[in-house]
Amino acid sequence: MLSGISIWQLLIVLAIVIMIFGTKKLRSLGGDLGGAVKGFKKAMNEEPAEKKDEEAKNLTHEKADELEKDADFAETKTAQKSAEQSADKKDQ
Repeated sequence: MLSGISIWQLLIVLAIVIMIFGTKKLRSLGGDLGGAVKGFKKAMNEEPAEKKDEEAKNLTHEKADELEKDADFAETKTAQKSAEQSADKKDQ
């Protein structure tokens, strides 16, 4: 039933399309399509760079949060030691 399309059939379809739309319209359509493909490729290449920047910012914020927690923990430990030393001095 359906067999492969031969080169002659493709040429006939191409000739009909050129007669209907004209070469100027097809040229502008091809240019628009090419520009869209270039834009798509550029966006695909830029996306990982943006993600890396965002991940770096998130890591920076996470490290800052960890340092804050560490500082709070150290302050708490220092306060506890001071309280223990004061209690030991009172007991003596």
